[in-house]
Amino acid sequence: MTQTLVHRQTGDYAVTTNTGEPVRAFIPRPLPPDPPLMLNSLFPLLDRANQALGRLDGLSTLLPDTELFLYLYVRKEAVLSSQIEGTQSSLSDLLLFENQAVPGVPIDDVREVSNYVAAMQHGLERLREGFPLSLRLIREIHGILLRGGRGADRTPGEFRHSQNWIGGTRPGNAAFVPPPPEQLMECLDSLEKFLHDETQTLPLLVQLGLIHVQFESIHPFLDGNGRLGRLLITLLLCARGALREPLLYLSLYFKTHRAHYYELLQRVRTEGVWELWLEFFLEGAETTAKQAADTAVELISLFEEDRKRIQSMGRSALSALRVHEYMQKKPLIKIGIAARALNLSVPTVSAALERLKKLGIAKETTGRERDRIFAYARYLEIVSAGTEPIRT
Repeated sequence: MTQTLVHRQTGDYAVTTNTGEPVRAFIPRPLPPDPPLMLNSLFPLLDRANQALGRLDGLSTLLPDTELFLYLYVRKEAVLSSQIEGTQSSLSDLLLFENQAVPGVPIDDVREVSNYVAAMQHGLERLREGFPLSLRLIREIHGILLRGGRGADRTPGEFRHSQNWIGGTRPGNAAFVPPPPEQLMECLDSLEKFLHDETQTLPLLVQLGLIHVQFESIHPFLDGNGRLGRLLITLLLCARGALREPLLYLSLYFKTHRAHYYELLQRVRTEGVWELWLEFFLEGAETTAKQAADTAVELISLFEEDRKRIQSMGRSALSALRVHEYMQKKPLIKIGIAARALNLSVPTVSAALERLKKLGIAKETTGRERDRIFAYARYLEIVSAGTEPIRT
């Protein structure tokens, strides 16, 4: 798509002194942009993104159990968003951690991802209770995101009271310096007003694209801004009624195109090219919504095909079907935990897993005689696509 570039001044600079050297901190101007956005060339892409989003939302009503899909999909987003910030945790590492097994990466990496899942769930629960997506809720979510492990000393749940920066070793040589702490609340108050402006006529996805950049430019916390900024996209889609379930996550798209993602964030600040950013953002929304819908369809087909294969086993199928159903919720399991959850004996679960293993549905992952872990291999393979840790 050929985009007509409109250059604007999207912020001002405050010159401060830090450790004796001058620092130019960026103070974003309130949304919406001025002069107004030129959206005409973006409408075809906006239509496609909205159609893909509508199909995904409609598909959520067809899933036999939405929770089955959301369980891993939410965790996939947590892994991806944390990987962008430098963690090396994989989806399997997170599931091992949740199963009280030892993951293959530093425990802080996995705890960071686990916190992301908890933060997202807290935000969604609050929205369902009717609580507005406000600065107060953003602080609550941040407090959960950074509890324990790395980030616990970075004032979880509190807006920063000191200068932060991105890139470089100090504000004086940083790639980007957000607003000084004394001007932070003015920026956040303006953002909150835009969040709740019911007179706003810009399309929802356009508003989300603007809000994401604005939040990243304000960078209101000492740590966790990137993860929380990406999480806000999904929470806003649910809060505004565009999605009934939290099914759209842009972290895989941002991870795949992360150099371009960071470049565009900076170009909005320095050149005001909002339309160029929105083209990227809408393409990401369309691509991601299609991928999520295709994944859901593939999983529905997988579960049904495997169920039929198990039923063909005859009399021994009953316990295997129960274990198969359990593995749709927990695709990495230990025999003892599964036995307690299903109220079955350990030998019954062991025999069922051996049958599933012969069918190629379950796979033993440890190679040990004791404390064995079984995976629903194809299910994990489908959902894990794109979650390989970033190697630098």
